[in-house]
Amino acid sequence: MNISNFYLEPANFQVDLEDLHYVRKLVFVDEQQIAPEVEFDDLDSQCHHFLARDLQNRPIGTGRLSPEGKVGRMAVLPEWRHQHVGESLLRVLIEKARNLGLTAITASAQITALGFYEKFGFSKEGEVFMEAGIPHQAIKLMLQPLEKPVRQTPKPRDPSVHAARLETIESTLAAILQLVTDARRELYIYSRDLEYTLYGQNQMVDALKQFALRNRGGGVRIIIQDPANVRNQQHPLIELAQRLTSHFLIRAPVETADLQYLSTFVLNDCDGYLFRPIGNRYEGHWSPNLPARNRQLREEFERVWQCSRPCTEFRALGL
Repeated sequence: MNISNFYLEPANFQVDLEDLHYVRKLVFVDEQQIAPEVEFDDLDSQCHHFLARDLQNRPIGTGRLSPEGKVGRMAVLPEWRHQHVGESLLRVLIEKARNLGLTAITASAQITALGFYEKFGFSKEGEVFMEAGIPHQAIKLMLQPLEKPVRQTPKPRDPSVHAARLETIESTLAAILQLVTDARRELYIYSRDLEYTLYGQNQMVDALKQFALRNRGGGVRIIIQDPANVRNQQHPLIELAQRLTSHFLIRAPVETADLQYLSTFVLNDCDGYLFRPIGNRYEGHWSPNLPARNRQLREEFERVWQCSRPCTEFRALGL
C-alpha cells in the first residue's frame, strides 16, 4: 500500500490527549508491551507534541520534544510506516527545537531505529542500555543556530483614516485588493463561503498569490463558515491555497453562535479592515488604517479561530 496523504500539526496536550494516547498505546503498549505507567509519564504535560493525521483527521503518528530538548515518544501506526510519516515528525521536532533557541537535541533511540536517527545526523553517546526492557542508545544532534533578524526601528504609525462606505461589488473588490497590497505579513479573511464574485476573481487570486510569495513566516488565515458549499465548486483561491499550503491556513467554525454569524470581514496587519454586516451583500465600510476597529475585529477573529477545526476538506497533499 502506498499512502502519501497526511499532514502534521502541533498538538495541545489537554485537547489532543485522546489522539496522542491512541497512537502511543497501539505502538508502545500493545505492540511493544511497554507498561502504560512507563509510557505515559509526568513529563508529557510539559512537552511540545506534534500529531500526524490522515486526510480524515485521524491520528496516525506522534512525537514530542521536552523542555530540555529531548526527542521522544516517536510512534507511527503500522499501516503508515515507510510512508515518510516518521521523517516528517522528526523534521518538525528539530525545527521546533531550533525555533526555541536550543543548540542541541538528544534522544534515547531503540537500537532497531538507530539508523533512522543517524540519517538526520544524530551521533551515538555512551553505551547501549536497557529501558522498558528494550535496548536503547543515547544519541545527540547539534543544531545550527538560527540567524537573528536585524531589529529595525519601527516606522511611526500613519494617521488614522475615517471609514468609507461601500455600496457596490466594484468598491468592495477594490478595497479588499488595497488591504492585500498594504499588508506586511498577515491577512485575515472571515467569510461564509469565499464569495466567488470577490475571491474567485483573477486579480484577487493573483494579488493573494503575490502577497504569499513575498512573505516568509507570514501568510493568510481564512475562516469559512460553510466549507461544503466551497468544496462543491472549482474555486481558484482554494486551488491556490492547495498549492501554497505553507502560506494559507483554513479553518471552519464549530460553535453554533459562530456558524450563525451573518457578517464578513477582511483584516491586514497594517490596521486596515473591511466589514460587511450582511455577508451576502456588498454594503459595508472599510478603512486602510483604523487601528481601533482593526483591533476589535482581530480579537473576534482570534476567538473564533481558537475554537474552530482545521478545514481538512481542502487539503490536497500532506507533508
